[in-house]
Amino acid sequence: MTENRTHLATRILLKALFPVMKVVVADDPKMTNRFEGISTRVRFTVAGDGGPWGTDVVFEDGVLSVDGAMEGAPEVSFRFKSPEAFNAFMAGKPVIPGIRGWRHPVLIGKMVSLLLAMKILMPDARPKQEEKQRMKVKMIIYMITTALSQYNKGGDPEMSRWTGKQPDRIYQMSVDGEEIAAYVRVKAGKTKAGRGMYTRRRPFVHICFNGVQGALPVLMGDVEFVEALGRQLVTVEGSPEYAANLNDYMQRIQALIV
Repeated sequence: MTENRTHLATRILLKALFPVMKVVVADDPKMTNRFEGISTRVRFTVAGDGGPWGTDVVFEDGVLSVDGAMEGAPEVSFRFKSPEAFNAFMAGKPVIPGIRGWRHPVLIGKMVSLLLAMKILMPDARPKQEEKQRMKVKMIIYMITTALSQYNKGGDPEMSRWTGKQPDRIYQMSVDGEEIAAYVRVKAGKTKAGRGMYTRRRPFVHICFNGVQGALPVLMGDVEFVEALGRQLVTVEGSPEYAANLNDYMQRIQALIV
């Protein structure tokens, strides 16, 4: 069943964007220090037709994970009245969620600072520090591979047809010279995303960016994919046609959630 576009955007934000908060907490020293030693659970819920939706951001001794099953009692909750409100909030619009758990004001402040740090993913966020540039590339690659899988699971008709006719294939993305890699596995209409290099077989398509500086203009949409190939900002091993298809779906997802 195909989800409507608003609900599909909500699905992608909850299941693909929230998990990359882990990169911010792990790779940004200020955020690492801010959450050091903290063990807690913070819930995000979205009301509305077809819902509710939600996920928990869980900290265990400062290490972040995401619990989509929302098992456990949260200390703080951020509540959105509709998918439209949630999507707008995550796109940086001035939306104020309902907040429960004001007896933990310090934790609320820390979570707000983490949400603000996620703005590094916005198209107009152009970090100049190399560490922040690397973090942005890492976050985008981790997010977009998961988002591609969720876009398919959400029932987008075109992507469902595209994945439905494929045998077991791996679509790999990586950054040359960096330990940044993620992949999407496609098999007979089903998809699953993973982090790192897939080692069990050779990927059907491997999109490899020429370092962080090669990845940034491509992932931020400053350079078209074909031009990026010509300028050697990115190389493709495997089927160029299917790599272009994948890039097209990436652009659609960006347009959907931004």
